[in-house]
Amino acid sequence: MSAPTRDLLVGNCSGFYGDRLSAMRELVEGALEDGRPVDVITGDYLAELTMLILGKDTMKDPSLGYARTHLRQLEDCLGLALEKGIRIATNAGGLNPAGLAAKVREVASGLGLDVAVAHVEGDDLRPRAAELGLDGALTANAYLGGFGIARALDAGAQVVVTGRVTDAALVVGAGASHFGWTPADHDALAGAVVAGHVIECGTQATGGNFSGFRQLMQAGMDPRQPLGFPVAELHADGSSVITKQAGTGGAVTVDTVTAQLVYEIQSTRYLNPDVTTHLDTVRLEQLGPDRVGVSGVVGEAPPSRLKVCVNELGGWRNSMELVLTGLDVEAKADWVREQVSPRLTATEVEWSRVTLPETDADTEEAASTLLRCTVKDPEPGPCGKGFTGPLVEIALGSYPGFTMTTPPSQPTPFGVYRPAYVERADVEHVVVLPDGTREVVPDPQDTAEADHTLGLRPSPYPAPADTLNRRLPLGTFVHARSGDKGGDANIGLWVAHDGSEKYDARVTWLAKLMSPRKVRELVPEAAGLPDDAIEVHCLPNLGAVNVVIKGLLGDGVAASTRFDPQAKGLGEWIRSRSVHVQEELL
Repeated sequence: MSAPTRDLLVGNCSGFYGDRLSAMRELVEGALEDGRPVDVITGDYLAELTMLILGKDTMKDPSLGYARTHLRQLEDCLGLALEKGIRIATNAGGLNPAGLAAKVREVASGLGLDVAVAHVEGDDLRPRAAELGLDGALTANAYLGGFGIARALDAGAQVVVTGRVTDAALVVGAGASHFGWTPADHDALAGAVVAGHVIECGTQATGGNFSGFRQLMQAGMDPRQPLGFPVAELHADGSSVITKQAGTGGAVTVDTVTAQLVYEIQSTRYLNPDVTTHLDTVRLEQLGPDRVGVSGVVGEAPPSRLKVCVNELGGWRNSMELVLTGLDVEAKADWVREQVSPRLTATEVEWSRVTLPETDADTEEAASTLLRCTVKDPEPGPCGKGFTGPLVEIALGSYPGFTMTTPPSQPTPFGVYRPAYVERADVEHVVVLPDGTREVVPDPQDTAEADHTLGLRPSPYPAPADTLNRRLPLGTFVHARSGDKGGDANIGLWVAHDGSEKYDARVTWLAKLMSPRKVRELVPEAAGLPDDAIEVHCLPNLGAVNVVIKGLLGDGVAASTRFDPQAKGLGEWIRSRSVHVQEELL
C-alpha cells in the first residue's frame, strides 16, 4: 500500500515547562487560513534545567517527575481534540512517562472520555548509572528518536507521552507514522528534524525573541496580541511549510524561521538519534504571508552513540546584590570587597564587575549600579549565615549609601549538567501501546559519525579588506539568536532579508568577519578560554554563521554565576558591538 500523499499539519503548543497554558486549546480550536485544523499537536516541556527540576521533584515524591501542567492542558481541551480527530504527542513524561500516562487516563476518565494512551520509555539510565560510568547522576537520560512515537500512533494512540526524546523527535515520529517513513529514509527524516527544530520552541518561530521585532511591528504586528504557536505543514518527502493559524499574533518570515533554525545548534551537522541532518543544505523561501517553505534538506545515517543528559547535585549557592550610588562607585566596590572577602569561607566567591552609572543622572536609579556577590560550596553553611552575616554586619560601617536589593536569603542547592554518550546497545527504546503491550523499538541498521569540521572556520575567506568603512553596530543589518547547550554558548548570526540588493555581498562580509579571533574581540569574557574553545561554522544557504563558545557558561545554567546564565541575551549584546562596515554594504 502506498504512503498517503496528504500533508500532515503539526502544531506545537509548548516550548518549555511553563509555556502558555492556553496554547493547546488555541491550536485545537484554530485553523489555517484555508480552514484546515491541525492533525497532531506536539509539546516540548524538557530542557537540561527542567530535567534537574524534575529530578528534585522525584527526590520529594517518586510518583512525580513529569510536567504537571500538561494534565491541566488536557483537562481543558482533550474532549474537543478527540472530537476533531487531533492526536497529541509530547515529551511531558520527563522522568516518569508511565506515571503521566496513568494520570492522563485518570483525567480522561474524570471527563467521561475513553482515550487510547501510549507512552515511550527506556531513556532513563539512572538504574544503570554506575555500570555506564555515570556515577553520582541525579538524572541520566539518553535522547531517543521518533520511531517509538510512530509505533504508538500506528497502534491507534490518541495521546502519546514520552520521556527524554529529542525535541524534533515529536515531529519525526508523527511524520514517520503518517507517511510510512523507515529508518533508511534519511532525507525525509532530516527534513522532519528541521521542521521539528523550527517549531519546538513555540513562538520563537513566529516572532518571539526575534531581533527584528521592530520591523515586524512596522509591518503591522500588534504588540498586544499574543503570538501564535507555529504549525509545520509536513510533506511526504520531508519538505515542509512553516506557518501559523489564522487570526493569531506574530509573523512567520524567512528571518523568524532562520532565528529558530540557528538556535542552540553546534556545527553544520545536527545529530539526532534517527538521522544526521546537513544544516548547510536547508533552503528557505517566503511563499506568501506567514508561509515559509523549507526544502532541500539532506540527511545521512545517525550517530552510532546516543547523547545522555546528566545532572548531578553540585552543592549550595547564594547571592546578594549591593547598590552603589553616585560618585566613586568603583572605590566603594573595592572597599566592600576588601571588608567582606576575608571573612567568606565558601570554596567559590565571585564578585560582578562594576558598570559606571550615568553622570549627573536625573533619577536616583539612573545614578546607581549593582554589585553582586555569589558564593558556592559543597556544604550549605558557608553559603548561609557564613555568607550573609559578614555582609549584613557592615551595613552601618561601610561605603556611603550602603543598601541591598533584597533581604538575606537561605542557600539553595544547585545542579551541574554534563553531556555523556553511550552505545546504542546500552539503551532499550520501549513503547508501551494503548493495550499495554510492550515493544522494543529496533535501532537503525546504519550509523555513522558526522564530520564536524565541515563548514568550520578557518575558511577560504580572507579577513575583510581594509577599505573605506564606518564603525557601526553589527546589528545594523545582522540578526542574532543565542542560547545555551550545557556550559557552551551558541550564537547564530545571519544577514537580514530586508530586500536589499546587497544581500549576497553582506553574507560574504559576515562570513569573512566572524573568525574565532573576532569573536574574542566582540566577547571579551571569552578571552581566557582555550584556543580551541571558539568555533565558527558557515551556513551560506541561510546567510549565516553559527558561533559556539565552549565553556563560557561553566557547568551549565543551574551552576553558572554569569549575569545571563543561559546566554539568551548574548546575541543581542554582540549585535550592539561596533564593527567596521564597508560603505558599499550600507
